[in-house]
Amino acid sequence: MKSEVKTQPVSRSRGRRLGAFVFLSPGLTYLVVFMLVPLALVMSYTVFQRGRFGGVVYEFTTENFERLIDPLYLSVVGESLKIAAITTVLALLIGYPTAYLIAQLPPRWKTMALVAIVLPFWTSFIIRVYAWTILLSGPGLLNSALAKLGLGPFELLYNQGTIMAGLLYSYLPLMVLPLYAAIERLDPQLREASANLGASGFTTFRKVTLPLTVPGVLTGCMFVFVPSFGNFVVPDMLGGNKSIMVGNLIRNQFLSARDWPFGATLALALIAVLVLLLIAQAWAARRA
Repeated sequence: MKSEVKTQPVSRSRGRRLGAFVFLSPGLTYLVVFMLVPLALVMSYTVFQRGRFGGVVYEFTTENFERLIDPLYLSVVGESLKIAAITTVLALLIGYPTAYLIAQLPPRWKTMALVAIVLPFWTSFIIRVYAWTILLSGPGLLNSALAKLGLGPFELLYNQGTIMAGLLYSYLPLMVLPLYAAIERLDPQLREASANLGASGFTTFRKVTLPLTVPGVLTGCMFVFVPSFGNFVVPDMLGGNKSIMVGNLIRNQFLSARDWPFGATLALALIAVLVLLLIAQAWAARRA
């Protein structure tokens, strides 16, 4: 009897482990094949040399890492950080009031507002960015409207402001949704208690609402900053040759210069920066 009792829990635990392995294996296989293997390949390229006609020559070198501190490439990284940071701040300034207002709507209108927020994602990203080029080009809709008012035409394309506008339009929903989730979870009795204690609306927001939604703020900022920092489609289509970001630099190394080792080194450096930012965001969220 004792042996039967002992073997029964062991068999159950083995069955649970087997079941967990069966359910996790598709996801783990996907991560290994499409994430870990490409990442290992990129890491391996960083210590090799560029071939005479492009590609990779499997001869060890540290030159690729030395080129990372070249002032030319550091300036591109600095410009990318600036553009991504400004875009994130603008998204927060627009997204927080939007999320707050949506959270105050009746349930039926909340659903409609959230659908309107995510509706642009139902269209191809390239098409949405290309629509901005039609809107802002010399003979575009905006300049045509300004011409009827006796203004313009203005050069609205191919500058950093246009890049920020394109990034803001593309990633603003990624700021609104986590902020809405954080605000929606707030207990309304906390704000009522603050008002009953004589606090003004701004004081209640500053001391109750905002501190309790800091995790949502941090999540939204990361959701906007990370893709903005590595984006190359928007700078290429809306910035032209006047503005280049780190994503364009990496793409050009692989496709134009055919310097795969240095392109891999830049990509690895970008991944390292983003991982550090994610760690900092997780730490700040725990502290909050």
